[in-house]
Amino acid sequence: MVTVRRYGMVGLAVGALLWSAGCGLGEPSTGSDGAGGEGAKGGAATGTALAALEALTVKDEGSKDGYGRERFGSAWADVDGNSCGTRDDILKRDLAEVEYKDGDDCVVVSGTLKDDPYSGEDVQFKRGASKVDIDHLVALSDAWKKGASEWEPAKRIAFANDPLNLLAVNASPNRAKGDGDAAKWLPPNRTYRCAYVAGQVAVKTKYEVWVTAEERDAMRTILDGCPQEKLPEGDAPTEAPDRFSAK
Repeated sequence: MVTVRRYGMVGLAVGALLWSAGCGLGEPSTGSDGAGGEGAKGGAATGTALAALEALTVKDEGSKDGYGRERFGSAWADVDGNSCGTRDDILKRDLAEVEYKDGDDCVVVSGTLKDDPYSGEDVQFKRGASKVDIDHLVALSDAWKKGASEWEPAKRIAFANDPLNLLAVNASPNRAKGDGDAAKWLPPNRTYRCAYVAGQVAVKTKYEVWVTAEERDAMRTILDGCPQEKLPEGDAPTEAPDRFSAK
């Protein structure tokens, strides 16, 4: 079982995130407990996002040639087999005051995203007219350019639907993010930046996605301000079941 981040959400059986309250650039983290011994490269404490960052492979960004959303399978596939699509799983996890369609707990029709991690605002979710997106912390196209183009389809499908890589957020800042990595975009809400970067490091560690030198440096700048920020964990498998396929 995996611990879950923030804001009163319910844990998913397939796993989710452990999010501390983040920290801004150059500010001390308020969400880390200071525990952990030495032993990682550069003296970062074992089990921290900073230690995991130093272990990531650093390479130049690859080509986006051949990328398409369909290369990661159909959107929001029911990879965990709970009969609900991944998008609704994440909405149930991250929203408060959730209401369902005609008693169907697989179809979220409304709710409130409290203290949106990207903006710090409360955002209302209404199906069909939503100001809430489900963001891939590590964008699919970013992963494609940094290793995913060589993966088997089952791994790409797992990546696209892994709760560790998914977060309900305010649509406006998310769309400004696009497919940018940490060198190109960080949440406007500075208090969430430590947790945001830690989440990206966790995803890239789990799936062996590399970082560019510029990206690593941007991540390090954030995590140097909160060196005890824990690395989030997730237990969803890194390959989708055989019943799924992708082009």
